[in-house]
Amino acid sequence: MTRLTLLTVSFLFFSKLLTAQSLEGSISGNVIDGGNQKIIDAATISLFKAKDSSLVKINLADKAGNFLFEHIPSGKYYLLATSTGHIQTYSPMLDVAGNSTVNAGTLKLTDNAKTLAAVNINAPIKKPFIERKIDRTIINVDAAITNAGTTALEVLEKSPGVTVDKDGNVSLKGKQGVMIMMDGRPSYLSGQELANVLKNMPSSAIDQIEIMTNPSAKYDAAGNSGIINIKTKKNKLKGMNGSVSVGVIQGRYTKSNNSVNLNYRTGKINLFGNYNYSYWNGYNDLYILRKFRNSVTKNLETIFDQKSFMRYSGQYQNLKVGMDFYANKKTIAGVVFSGFVNPSCHPGVNTTLLKNADNITDSIVVANNSDKGKSNNFSANFNLRHSFDTTGKEFSVDVDYLTYYQTKDQLLINQYLNPDYSTRRAQNELKGTLPATINIYSAKTDFTFPLKKTGKIETGLKSSYVTTDNNALYQNNTAAGYVTDEGKTNHFIYKENINAAYFNYSRQIKKFGLQAGLRAENTNAQGHQVGDTTRADSSFTKNYINLFPTVYISYEANKKNTFSINYGRRIDRPAYQDLNPFYYFLDEYTYEVGNTFLQPQFTDNIELSHTYGGFLTTTINYSNTKNVFTDVLKQITSERKTFQTKENIAIRTNYGLAVSAYFPVTKFLTTNIYTNVIHDSYKGALDGGYLHANGTTFFGNMSNQLKFKKGWSAELSGFYRSKGIEGQIIMNPMWRIDAGLQKQVLKDKGSLKLSVRDIFSSQNFSGYVNYQDIDVYIKNRHDNTNASLTFSYRFGKSLQNQQGRKIGGASDEQSRVKTGGN
Repeated sequence: MTRLTLLTVSFLFFSKLLTAQSLEGSISGNVIDGGNQKIIDAATISLFKAKDSSLVKINLADKAGNFLFEHIPSGKYYLLATSTGHIQTYSPMLDVAGNSTVNAGTLKLTDNAKTLAAVNINAPIKKPFIERKIDRTIINVDAAITNAGTTALEVLEKSPGVTVDKDGNVSLKGKQGVMIMMDGRPSYLSGQELANVLKNMPSSAIDQIEIMTNPSAKYDAAGNSGIINIKTKKNKLKGMNGSVSVGVIQGRYTKSNNSVNLNYRTGKINLFGNYNYSYWNGYNDLYILRKFRNSVTKNLETIFDQKSFMRYSGQYQNLKVGMDFYANKKTIAGVVFSGFVNPSCHPGVNTTLLKNADNITDSIVVANNSDKGKSNNFSANFNLRHSFDTTGKEFSVDVDYLTYYQTKDQLLINQYLNPDYSTRRAQNELKGTLPATINIYSAKTDFTFPLKKTGKIETGLKSSYVTTDNNALYQNNTAAGYVTDEGKTNHFIYKENINAAYFNYSRQIKKFGLQAGLRAENTNAQGHQVGDTTRADSSFTKNYINLFPTVYISYEANKKNTFSINYGRRIDRPAYQDLNPFYYFLDEYTYEVGNTFLQPQFTDNIELSHTYGGFLTTTINYSNTKNVFTDVLKQITSERKTFQTKENIAIRTNYGLAVSAYFPVTKFLTTNIYTNVIHDSYKGALDGGYLHANGTTFFGNMSNQLKFKKGWSAELSGFYRSKGIEGQIIMNPMWRIDAGLQKQVLKDKGSLKLSVRDIFSSQNFSGYVNYQDIDVYIKNRHDNTNASLTFSYRFGKSLQNQQGRKIGGASDEQSRVKTGGN
């Protein structure tokens, strides 16, 4: 259904472009800034039929601000002019007759910043859901009604090119290894723990999401598929102002998310802060079917039919406070303190039917699993920015300190039953305590030096130092009390220092834009596994230097067509916890374990793009990743145990074609379409065998924004992902449709948003693995279908805009910490 709608709208739209060539009349005009009368070049001008508000054509103003629509049939029309940072404006009705040329006159666009100084700050600034810049895609979270009452992870799911797997791991254009940044600083989280934070962060706390598939040398080289930067809300106006948002979400269980944002600026001092509170309550319904075969004859011997129902509940509280000091017009110094607490609870019941080859149950294992955790974080940032002159010459410094304390208390009780559920043998009980402490220290400097003739040099240094201490204690309940299980208990200490330097040069030469950069990173790591009675004390040391070049070339063929090509090399280091050889049990036959032998993976990325008319972008991408690490399933067939771990398994090649378009269909309907076809291939050694897997995946995303009179608006959006692969796992198709309705209230100071997510309960993961002795089918269902009601209110006085605040410099390290939570 979603693909049919996408193809239909695309066909109708492009048909209009093709048929427009045979029309006769013409419309001309020009665009200026209504405040200072300056010319606005590259403004987007859309032509609509007056009769039904259907889109006829889109054009761009030239460098003189002039525009011209040719071959227009007789009839009545109107124009819509838009430009980044300006309020859109409409022309009067235009009547085209025969071969006449109609002059639409001068269309005046008003700057957003100037408009804010003259109007009530409480009137919301309308932004498009998606903005595309030369080096990034920007998602304006509040612009989509169905984002109300959701989380950061759910917003990412509907962003172009972004996919989220069954465990909450984020991929970009079909590739895992995304570096997630928070306000320009690395989150230092990864894997399941990053997913836990994103699941608990309310969307009401987020202003924008920036997606960069091939960042410049200025950014950390981490993240083989690119960078996603989540920018939290910060008010940028003088005086006292802010906003409050409260929301309730109802699925099978009730949830809530709430936020408060405050800002006060007077004289040289600016104070800001925000507080977020969310409560989450849901479930995970997991089904696993495993077939064990004879290693020699390959005949079926045993079937494990496993059903697991897990509840999860948790609270997420985040507080950020800071101050900016404007020493003078050229120098700003600031401090930011933030932290969160995230207690959670995951009780679950796992029932496994152990069957013979004839599918007859021999015995039953019932595992009651309790997992109570807490993740606390504190971070501090000092930043300084000095502008030497008005040419853009600038120097900045960031110093960061972050600490995470995480703990999990696990209790696993296994009951062994006969087919009639009578007791077969005595139960066993395993208790685990898993505390972890992570400390991160980071400092960076950046210098920007403009050159003559549109040239610019950027250079900088960064150094980070990370320590992690993980001490897992497992105990078996015996007649003599709890006794330490030496085989599972582990104490792992890890230290890492990364030093980096970069140089980046950019210049505009007529129609060509050039940018080239080089980043060097020196990594020094030490791991120490403390010995016990079952294993000797062991340690490892790693020291290596890597170079990461980036090149970007763009060519503006004419006012409608721009071409670009870019290349970049990136690294993806293992998450700190993935290096720890710890266990996490679903039952005694199913568990997860870390891997101290994980190595970094390296990726070479190439992208070729074409943009037409500022609204249609086509991208061809290719990447080659060496030493790929990913989740793999392994099996101890003789013991009928299956476990998940991470391993460096293969060389991965990925190439794809992406097409995106953002355009007004009528005066009240705007559509954004994103489609992506990806082909993945894995080749390499795995568990004594050779893995050779490849597959093609289609991903489509559509968002329709509707605007009505009297403050009403609506949204209908959805996505579809076809069958695909991720390492060993073959993933079945998945799709989702959302809808929402919004009403501006209280003289535009407030808004009410009602949305329904995953209307048809179709976003459920299923997949399978068939590799060597492993034959596994997995199906997973979460509390995805829900309705949310959110009320937001803006308050404060409008004075004038201030400079943007510096947001910190620690980036790669934070994205590799896993925090506890739901």
